Amino acid sequence: MTAEPDRLFHVSDVHFGVEDVRAHAAFADAVRAERPDAVICTGDITQRATHAQFAAAADYFRALDVPVMLFPGNHDMPYYNPIERFCTPYARCNRLEAAVSARLALRHAVIVPLDTNAAAQWRWPWSDGVVKRAKLAAALDKLEALRGDARLKLVACHHPLLPARDGKKNPTIRGDEAFAALAGAGAQVVLSGHVHVPFDQLRERAGHTMRMIGAGTLSTRLRGAPPSYNVLTIGENGIALERRDLA
Repeated sequence: MTAEPDRLFHVSDVHFGVEDVRAHAAFADAVRAERPDAVICTGDITQRATHAQFAAAADYFRALDVPVMLFPGNHDMPYYNPIERFCTPYARCNRLEAAVSARLALRHAVIVPLDTNAAAQWRWPWSDGVVKRAKLAAALDKLEALRGDARLKLVACHHPLLPARDGKKNPTIRGDEAFAALAGAGAQVVLSGHVHVPFDQLRERAGHTMRMIGAGTLSTRLRGAPPSYNVLTIGENGIALERRDLA
């Protein structure tokens, strides 16, 4: 008997603090009406990582009443507390994740996290992505442990691993290296956000191909595209993507 496909709602850059209230409400209504297997949020949950913004995010994601998987973005490290930013940058985000997240047991997919954030770096802006070698090694170890697992392997991170077009400078340090290594280790899709513009691209590095899927934003910080989110349907025949604009 064929298992039902997995349905994931992929959202990013919800930016509590500068959220688009109507877009947030429309997304929540769709989740409650359609009951996806999970909501995946690839970072920038808040605008300035304040306690109030994380509390609002907790109330929102808890009320969805479906499994939620959250990943931090560059905006989710404290802006106004430098000691906390450099010593425990993810403490507030980890508390949110503990409050609302659930371990996923998907039928056709498995999600591997990759942290692409940096509390500080030797360039500006600090908001750009960095793939640290230890973080990449951790993701590769997880993929190695999944070798032989027939489910689709999705990597989830905040920053796109490659520039929007080949030939442009990559704003994510070691992104090209990470893309090739992850694809070579069996990952088929990488989910991300950050740029506030949705995309769906099949890209290649070092002879390895992987699909890059980016979610837009549900905030007021638009960059030429309306608020949107992705619906991923994953079954035995692969992954289908539906982009939903909330203009």
